[in-house]
Amino acid sequence: MAALTKFADWIDAFSNRTGRIIAWAALLMVLIQFTVVMMRYVFGLSSVWMQESIIYLHGILFMLAAGYTLYCDGHVRVDIFYREASPRYKASIDLIGTILFLWPVALLVIYVSWPYVASSWRVLEGSRETSGIPAVFLLKTIIPVFAVFIILQGLSTAIRSLLTLMGQAPTENDDNSVSETI
Repeated sequence: MAALTKFADWIDAFSNRTGRIIAWAALLMVLIQFTVVMMRYVFGLSSVWMQESIIYLHGILFMLAAGYTLYCDGHVRVDIFYREASPRYKASIDLIGTILFLWPVALLVIYVSWPYVASSWRVLEGSRETSGIPAVFLLKTIIPVFAVFIILQGLSTAIRSLLTLMGQAPTENDDNSVSETI
């Protein structure tokens, strides 16, 4: 059981660190957007590259931070019964939800996006604009990476749920308990 807990802790640390790094994309987006607005309305200049970088950062922020959001239990949940439930009931719901919904949807995302991403890589797809970012293939790669991050964090959730159902004391999902081993 200790090995499972360590593995779940490692996944949580990975999600935590990834999420905290990716969160900086929000600040960068704001700064770039401010610069684009100032350039356009004060100086009469524009930059397609800067405008596209906001789209890239938006995709990176929301897709790659999804595992972190799951780690923090920040995804939308209809918790009429869940909120006041016992830890065992919550663990049952989390385990069933992970196995029946989270993993199948994440695997479907990988399956459906793979040809789309592979096609983009084959031609090293770039921007439609001549002065845009020539890395659309990298942006599209974020789709299956998102699914992998969700699958990993779902594995941690499943491990912790199983441990709870077996009567083991899980580590709490907070910043103080996650070992920073990554």
